Amino acid sequence: MTAESTHFIKNTPTDTFTSYAAVGDSFTEGVGDPGPDGSFVGWADRLAVLLDDRVPEHSFRYANLAVRGKLLDQIVADQVPRAKELAPDLVTFAAGGNDIIRPGTDPDEVAERFERAVADLASAVGTVVVTTGFDTRGVALLKHLRGKIATYNGHVRAVADRYGCPVLDLWSLKSVQDRRAWDDDRLHLSAEGHTRVALRAAQALGIEVPADPEQPWPPLPPRGPLEERRDDIHWAREHLVPWIGRRLRGESSGDHVAAKRPDLMPL
Repeated sequence: MTAESTHFIKNTPTDTFTSYAAVGDSFTEGVGDPGPDGSFVGWADRLAVLLDDRVPEHSFRYANLAVRGKLLDQIVADQVPRAKELAPDLVTFAAGGNDIIRPGTDPDEVAERFERAVADLASAVGTVVVTTGFDTRGVALLKHLRGKIATYNGHVRAVADRYGCPVLDLWSLKSVQDRRAWDDDRLHLSAEGHTRVALRAAQALGIEVPADPEQPWPPLPPRGPLEERRDDIHWAREHLVPWIGRRLRGESSGDHVAAKRPDLMPL
């Protein structure tokens, strides 16, 4: 963290926002939560609906600038200037996750760049919500990164304290430890997972929500080791191998993908 950071102390979160811009990567774009038109919905879109319900008809506007696969510096270069230009009442800033899961990255250094971006946003928009990473204890591909993610999360919370940002704390959201909260690729949330995150985001803003994001899941039927093994083989063939291939080729799932909602528009 930089000792010379300027602090922007914000007011206590309010339950009334008339404009909202979501900034981030695949998590905020909504990958894993397909809509009827083939695009993704996701937690940010669902949060926008909850916010829209609290203001007079047609006065709420929403933009989603997030693009899958983007690293922190790409988000800062491409999305943060646009968010500042739009100058909404609310920005959610979820970034750095794709950096943290890359081999050799230093969570302390990533956090320094994250703080500079938060400071830039906080000086130009209304409330900035920051987001921690998930607890990956149950994610086979990312379980070994749990300590690294926890370190980054500690920095995110410290940045939030310095700049008066509400925190969307995903590490403490226990309901997403259930495999039904995740898409088949085991890297992105399912529709139900995105719904629970949207509810937790609203709670972080002090908004009364229509359901408990920690509501228990129905019991699952027992599964034998053969079923588990078959699922693991299918996942590796359909998702893990292509993911590794893109990394080796220096490609991103977000190459040639544009923001789905680049302007503040009514829902």
